[in-house]
Amino acid sequence: MSKSSFLQFIALEKRFSKHTQLAYATDLDQFEAFVKNDIGLTSLTEVRHTHIRRWMVDLINKGYSSKSVTRKISTLKAFYRFLVRKKGLENDPTLKVSAPKVPKKLPAVLRVSELENLYQALPFSDDYEGKRNQCLLELLYQTGIRRSEAINIKISDIYHDQALLKVSGKGNKERLIPLGPALMNLIGQYHQARLAEFPDSSKNSFFFLTSKGNPMYPKLVYNIVHKHLSLVTQNESKSPHTLRHSFATHLSENGADLNAIKSLLGHASLASTQIYMHNSIERLKKVYQQAHPKSGQED
Repeated sequence: MSKSSFLQFIALEKRFSKHTQLAYATDLDQFEAFVKNDIGLTSLTEVRHTHIRRWMVDLINKGYSSKSVTRKISTLKAFYRFLVRKKGLENDPTLKVSAPKVPKKLPAVLRVSELENLYQALPFSDDYEGKRNQCLLELLYQTGIRRSEAINIKISDIYHDQALLKVSGKGNKERLIPLGPALMNLIGQYHQARLAEFPDSSKNSFFFLTSKGNPMYPKLVYNIVHKHLSLVTQNESKSPHTLRHSFATHLSENGADLNAIKSLLGHASLASTQIYMHNSIERLKKVYQQAHPKSGQED
């Protein structure tokens, strides 16, 4: 009962995405199976910190990465905070549990030259799919929006007269993102192709549609981005999020204010945005070490 109440809480009150809800539910189901089958408990309210530590060891022994274990512990912490605050549980067993340290990894970023090749040198077909794909790729890089945010763009979210895009991010928080003239031109071209391909647009208000006139879905967006990035880069990461990372890093490298980048990305905390400052610094260090004649000399 407590588990279902928690899942209802994060869905209705916290407004977590369906993807996050599924991840939380999967983590809790896995933990519940462990404490019942391996430890012999009958309820999650009987859990002590030692049981959670045993689960962490079990996960690591099964090959789970530190990042995966940390995420699962984060789920438990949220769950037991909920039980303490909403259900009157006396003791939070996660307070004595520390998640394993996850090594910091800078986000994968494409070079500006690679993106120029993508948007200028590579031909896009002149049909509906070609115009849609070009518009989608440009929009992801020039605005830094998430894949889910791009999928959920409605026709009414694009303010053509003001060159602004309204985006609904995590927790249904809305933000406005400016659109440059070249991108507005591409949006207009795609919109005309969309109207020609699907004249009765009143049936579907989503801006990006499949070739059959249905709303786009995550795997399709990933495939489009991966296919085109594979033509211009050897970077291991070729996902929509790579374009988001590139957007933020290139802004940082060109002197954009960190708070402005935070607002454009829709981050709740500045701490999430600071990674792009570190990314820029690391790239500057690399350039310096490669280019300056005395960078490798000692006193």
